[in-house]
Amino acid sequence: MKKVALFLANGFEEIEALASIDILRRAQIPVVTVSVSDETVITGAHDIRVIADTLFSETDFSDVEVLLLPGGMPGAKHLNEHEGLRRLIRKYDDRGNSIAAICAAPMVLGGLGLLSGKNATCYPGFEEKLTGANVTGEKVVVDANITTGRGPGLVFDFALELVEQIAGKERRKEVEKGLLL
Repeated sequence: MKKVALFLANGFEEIEALASIDILRRAQIPVVTVSVSDETVITGAHDIRVIADTLFSETDFSDVEVLLLPGGMPGAKHLNEHEGLRRLIRKYDDRGNSIAAICAAPMVLGGLGLLSGKNATCYPGFEEKLTGANVTGEKVVVDANITTGRGPGLVFDFALELVEQIAGKERRKEVEKGLLL
């Protein structure tokens, strides 16, 4: 089963991060939470503290196949400023590995030029940061190896799309049934 790394920065959107982790783990998809700061305790945009599994500086990504960036501000800004994460995202894109970002976080991909000529979506007001993208405004957009989601109220659609990509339609249906969707 593909392993997912979800990146946490102070100011992350709690709903997007925690619901994505929960839904993926319900599908029995391994998820490791990675702090891009020098501490494992990360505070979200709404003052909810979480403990990341590991620090970016201490993580071996050799068994990770999917990178996941939750939004929130200033969390997405902090993700965008982390040079190690930016290099990792470029490396994953070069290899065609899956990269997912929701809400404000697609701005990281846009700033790296990874959305140029691709369809994408983001939180309203961040469209100009998706350089070169065809911003659709849809709930979830998949274009090649990149999945983008619009925002916190659509995290179920976003995370379930990732479940389907990683574990298939049947697993998605099982998770949806358990969530009463």
